[in-house]
Amino acid sequence: MARYAREVAVVAFAQSDHLRRTDELSEVEMVMPVLHQVLAATGLKAGEIGFTCSGSSDYLAGRAFSFTMTLDGVGAWPPISESHVEMDGAWALYEAWVKIQTGEADTALVYSYGKSSPGSVRDVLTRQLDPYYVAPLWPDSVALAALQAQALIDAGETDEAGLAAIGARSRASASTNPHAQLSGAVAQGEYQVAPLRTGDCPPIGDGAAAVILAAGDVARRLCERPAWITGIDHRIEAHSLGLRDLTDSPSTRIAAEHAGVFEAPVDTAELHASFSSQEVVLRKALGLGRDVAVNPSGGALAANPMMAAGLIRIGEAAARIHRGESDRAVAHATSGPCLQQNLVAVLEGDRA
Repeated sequence: MARYAREVAVVAFAQSDHLRRTDELSEVEMVMPVLHQVLAATGLKAGEIGFTCSGSSDYLAGRAFSFTMTLDGVGAWPPISESHVEMDGAWALYEAWVKIQTGEADTALVYSYGKSSPGSVRDVLTRQLDPYYVAPLWPDSVALAALQAQALIDAGETDEAGLAAIGARSRASASTNPHAQLSGAVAQGEYQVAPLRTGDCPPIGDGAAAVILAAGDVARRLCERPAWITGIDHRIEAHSLGLRDLTDSPSTRIAAEHAGVFEAPVDTAELHASFSSQEVVLRKALGLGRDVAVNPSGGALAANPMMAAGLIRIGEAAARIHRGESDRAVAHATSGPCLQQNLVAVLEGDRA
């Protein structure tokens, strides 16, 4: 029996070049080329898309309902069916996937973007913490990730050399990714917050991404080898860090079980591990062996545009299936401190 009512696939993926600063570009100007590219890949026009969903954060933009401006880039006339999530674009993709499952649309455009350069991301992300007990202390995202990294080291699951090796491998893989912000040899650098050094942390930068989803025969018409979403699920853990074991990610494991990750081997994993220590946790939760290609695009350690990095993980996994470089891939996205909320998707290509 099929897992879901309708077959849905990623049929196109596009992303911007990820840069430290894009002062000369507005959010609309950053998004528009990506939208044009992903539509051109399928031959569809904006008016032919059944549903449009975006992901972004007003906190990054510093103004309410900032996402409405980017609709100028999509084209909202004649009227379109549109929605927005104040989340990474991976959750916008989930909403679009649900919309197609209901039969209300056969195609969907999903896009997300973030400009982190105008402000301090480490300070902005404190706003997602418990507003009564934790946020007033202003622990930033790197300090919280360092708590998780130290817990892993104390548990004997990794060490500083192991973390450094993850960062080095990721950026070496990114040397074949023309959109990456960092690639090749990157110095491990000084401690940001011990035990995390500069090389264990993601770059801060601006970027955008978009995918097109399509159902059944429409997907087969639009793409030579669609990346079928055979499973997708997301789960969330306790808000309080003190209630969680930071060396494990039960929400990722549960999401993976419901998405069918463990039903057959995967050959590729695109993990939204913004810090090298998070890859250790996610590998364990997903049961990934050494034979799995992890973050062949370089992952979030090579380019981490806020609100788009998770959607990019799904897009990169799908692109490998489109090119015939992967048959069954798992893509992961996260939101919140220390892997608080996790989305897992399984993508598969048609067998020859």
